[in-house]
Amino acid sequence: MSLTLAEVSAEAAECTKCELARGRTQVVFGMGDPSADLMFVGEGPGAEEDRQGLPFVGRSGKLLDRLMAEEIGLSRDQCYIANVVKCRPPDNRDPKPEEVAACRPWLERQIQLIAPTVVVTLGNFSSKLLLDTKTGITKLRGQNYPLNSPVSADTVVIPTYHPAAILRGGGLQEAQMRSDLVRVRMAISR
Repeated sequence: MSLTLAEVSAEAAECTKCELARGRTQVVFGMGDPSADLMFVGEGPGAEEDRQGLPFVGRSGKLLDRLMAEEIGLSRDQCYIANVVKCRPPDNRDPKPEEVAACRPWLERQIQLIAPTVVVTLGNFSSKLLLDTKTGITKLRGQNYPLNSPVSADTVVIPTYHPAAILRGGGLQEAQMRSDLVRVRMAISR
């Protein structure tokens, strides 16, 4: 018997597989349309996400919402948004390899159950994880890649910058992210 996304989310809410579980307010599993063609995957929840239990609800999320609407013509309820790790790393530090490994099965189940046409990886952690590479986002972005997964063989991965990098870095990176999102729009309309 296959579990639903809601059932997997309920299981994840009880997860204690890594040290991040000790410091969380709640698990930030994901949000959006469980049968979406488009899925965004970020790094991990920040303070506001941990408080609300929803991904990308702070400044980065507002930017992502705006760019999604302007370049793809979709709102967050028309896609699915998740993170590599489901609990906030202390002081927003990078997730440790063992934390990423502990959360990986949750993300894989999400991708399997949602079966999106396109997964947009936001930043280095999700891009390196889902593309199984050590190459950084600056070199990865600008291209489409097949998702290396037997459960979603037809899914395309489109890496782009994390919205937080746009907030820090400005114009050029935003223009590049916009072009990546145009590529997303073309990939989901095929």
